[in-house]
Amino acid sequence: MIPDEYKQLTEDEIKNRILDVKSKFGKRLVILGHHYQRDEVIELSDFQGDSYALCKNAAEQKEAEFIVFCGVHFMAEAADIISNPSQVVQIPDLTAGCPLADFADLTSVIQAWHDIDSICNTNSITPITYINSSADIKAFCGKHGGMVCTSSNAAATFNWAFKQSEQVFFLPDQHLGTNTGNKMSISANERIVWDPDQQLGGNTTDQIKRARLILWKGHCHVHTWFNLSHIQTVRSTYPEAKIIVHPECPEQVVNASDDNGSTSYIINYVRQAEAKSTIAVGTELNLVHRLDKKNPDKKIFPLARSMCPNMYKINLYNLCWTLDNLGKINIVQVPENIQKDALAALNQMLQIK
Repeated sequence: MIPDEYKQLTEDEIKNRILDVKSKFGKRLVILGHHYQRDEVIELSDFQGDSYALCKNAAEQKEAEFIVFCGVHFMAEAADIISNPSQVVQIPDLTAGCPLADFADLTSVIQAWHDIDSICNTNSITPITYINSSADIKAFCGKHGGMVCTSSNAAATFNWAFKQSEQVFFLPDQHLGTNTGNKMSISANERIVWDPDQQLGGNTTDQIKRARLILWKGHCHVHTWFNLSHIQTVRSTYPEAKIIVHPECPEQVVNASDDNGSTSYIINYVRQAEAKSTIAVGTELNLVHRLDKKNPDKKIFPLARSMCPNMYKINLYNLCWTLDNLGKINIVQVPENIQKDALAALNQMLQIK
């Protein structure tokens, strides 16, 4: 619980306290802000980016003693894994989790791996996990010769995996996996979805043997909010508009859009669009509003209103409280027995663009 003294401060007062701490610590402190954060948090961050960019930023901050990650828990875990042992990683709210990451728990994944191994030798399968996953799932992939990917390099990661194995086991986002598979011309009958609550994931032995791509049943509620009716409304209201969405969206939404790509891809798409362009964006609301503000020569608006409540848990008040207690509260520390394999998977990710 944040002490009451913080709640009584005005926004200007809390900003000044944060700036004072930043000034006092200098390069000993770095604040990382994910693109889905509120504007006021982004403004006070030293680096802004998506999961991939911020993971790289964390790895590069050799002088920092304290890394404060304004994002969700799996991001802070990744920062702790990839940072030096002497560095302390903190998050302003430890309850800022990720429902997508929660779809894949280690016990269920190990059981699925054993089930698949009984049908197809897992020596011919490469496990890949989206960065939106827990540290122990990253470690599982690293231990079994796999790696972590982001939405930016998912296709390149799949290409890497298929060069060394016949099948890919991808978790935890079935939609990113499906849309990436489509880009690579992997047909629908060459992929299956693995539901951990069903025997053999809800698949037959023949389907498992035939599948080039085994997709874990999981999704991001922010991006599965978007549907075809949203696209139809934009098409009829703004016939001149381009629609771009994140590849975590369902397959039919991605296929009906003009383009799709990672958070960074979406930002660049908007920046590079011609003046007076009209663009509907299917991703987290805070980012879309910021894109509209930063591109006044264009009309940028959300495909539909969809906000990440966990990202929204981070605010100036718990950020200030954390900065006033560097190295003391809200520390994210991945156990040593997980770090080695998870680091191997993350380092492999950083090598693939």
